[in-house]
Amino acid sequence: MKSKFSLDSCPIYRTIDDEWLLTGTPDLHNTTLIDIDLRGLSIDWKAVPANESTLFIGCQLALEDELILRRRGVSFLHTPTDLPYRPTRRQLYTWQELMEGYTRKVDNSVDLHIYQHYENSKRCPSINEALWQRIHDFSIDEGLRRLLDFTPAGLPKRKCVGIMGGHGTARTSPDYEKTLRTAKLLTENGYFIASGGGPGIMEAANLGAYLAGRSEEELQWVLSTLSVAPTYKDEGFNDAALSILERFETGAESLAIPTWFYGHEPSNLFASYIAKYFSNSIREDTLLAVALYGIVYAPGSAGTTQEIFMDAAQNHYGTYNFVSPMVFLGKERYTEQTDLYPLIQQLAEGRAYADFLHLTDEPADVLSFIQQHEPTRFVG
Repeated sequence: MKSKFSLDSCPIYRTIDDEWLLTGTPDLHNTTLIDIDLRGLSIDWKAVPANESTLFIGCQLALEDELILRRRGVSFLHTPTDLPYRPTRRQLYTWQELMEGYTRKVDNSVDLHIYQHYENSKRCPSINEALWQRIHDFSIDEGLRRLLDFTPAGLPKRKCVGIMGGHGTARTSPDYEKTLRTAKLLTENGYFIASGGGPGIMEAANLGAYLAGRSEEELQWVLSTLSVAPTYKDEGFNDAALSILERFETGAESLAIPTWFYGHEPSNLFASYIAKYFSNSIREDTLLAVALYGIVYAPGSAGTTQEIFMDAAQNHYGTYNFVSPMVFLGKERYTEQTDLYPLIQQLAEGRAYADFLHLTDEPADVLSFIQQHEPTRFVG
């Protein structure tokens, strides 16, 4: 059974240096070409196999060549140039790209401009706007596919572990430090951390990954530096993060998967790759889909609770063909303040993922459990 990141049977080309274009006559049946400038190439378009199954999106070629192809049923979709985002982008975002235009005095960032554009239409977008957003989010899917490099069996070659929890968790909270240490330990042992890309627990996850290999003394300096602006609503929140990046110019890689849906929050400055979506439902499903080596749930509120049940449903029904660990990092939160852990245990009774549930307060215990519970092929 194919899953979201199975190899695509419909070829997609984004560059002019692919073998099909430089040698022989390319067969463009059931093929999509995206964002390629074809104007300087000598191609006999009349001889190229193409029909109604061929689609050009955002490509540039001479009008007479386009007309030749259109007469044969080929479709063309020309992308607008006045949007604050690029629907046919080729790579995932970086925090530097999203924060371009930001200063300590005023937020004039690319990220904010995209959000403001989206906010004006998110409840009822025009068909054009909805189309460009869907193409953008598909491009993000494609970027993730290339980054994680999925095997034919459906597992990412990067051993991706998700960490989820409250966006409002303060940097001075014990939960923040525990999450940071967990992400640091997992990264040091070969796992690739993914978070929801925002502040709070999500920042702790990406920061912990970034600090892999750093000493305890360096870690204490980081926590002290962050304490001057504990939450993303505090003045100097980004400045504290930038101070860390100025001292530690390089760090281990990690992934953030945020959304513009919930509003404009400060970009997570510690993720190497940012897969930012317009559609929150696609984004949430994707975050769970890529984290096949396990998900760690630090304390959170309604959003984290929703993700727990989405993950349980994926394990319950084998949505992505594998059963993966679900680790609850917070005994008090998940057994005393709520009954979420016993409830998931009850739901999993008699199912394969019952053995993939774990409750702990210790980062080292998280690592040990995930190491001992590799993703297992789902058998319904």
